[in-house]
Amino acid sequence: MKKYLAEMVGTMVLVLMGCGTAVSLNCGVDTASVVGTAMAFGLAVVAMAYTIGGISGCHINPAITLGCLLTKRISGKDAGMYMLFQVIGAVIGSSILFALTSSDQLLAGGTTTGANACGDHGILAGFIAEVVLTCIFVLVVLGTTDEKKGAGNFAGLAIGLSLILIHFVGIHYTGTSVNPARSIGPALFEGGIALEQLWIFIVGPFAGAALAAGLWCLIGCDCNCCKKD
Repeated sequence: MKKYLAEMVGTMVLVLMGCGTAVSLNCGVDTASVVGTAMAFGLAVVAMAYTIGGISGCHINPAITLGCLLTKRISGKDAGMYMLFQVIGAVIGSSILFALTSSDQLLAGGTTTGANACGDHGILAGFIAEVVLTCIFVLVVLGTTDEKKGAGNFAGLAIGLSLILIHFVGIHYTGTSVNPARSIGPALFEGGIALEQLWIFIVGPFAGAALAAGLWCLIGCDCNCCKKD
């Protein structure tokens, strides 16, 4: 049970810190706000990786959990429970953020939860961005945490830095999710277009995670599920 609770706490921190920064900086308006938001998400991952990594592996993202399931690093039962507690954590983080910001007049007219939505480039571009960026992110996770080829104690740092890079690219198109839980929590409180387009931020990251698992099996995995020449 401890590892499930760790995933809940980690995802709560990720949503509260990352989305909270996006809200506070009114992300998307200028370069500084984009950089600040990207840094917040990446640093939140680094912080949680070294806090709960030894307990649960610090997935704090259903897409990462799916990637680990497909490469047989986690059981189906644990994967389902991880995803459940990740969503619960995201909802808790979003509720805290909503309570902090909903009455703030300085944020009137803007998002109070940092919810995801496709930008002016449309749904197709947003969907493609989520699939491709999640694929890259999960591939980094699978590679850096590999028992034989991974980065060891530096894995958390590499994963956090890669998330910063991914946000630099993706914020313009979708606000960057690459994490279904991170999108579900805020969308429940934001409503409107964030809820209407929520499927993009669930299907896209899961599709990207599946692609990453397939790629890792091709290029780097030595497990029984991935036959190599």
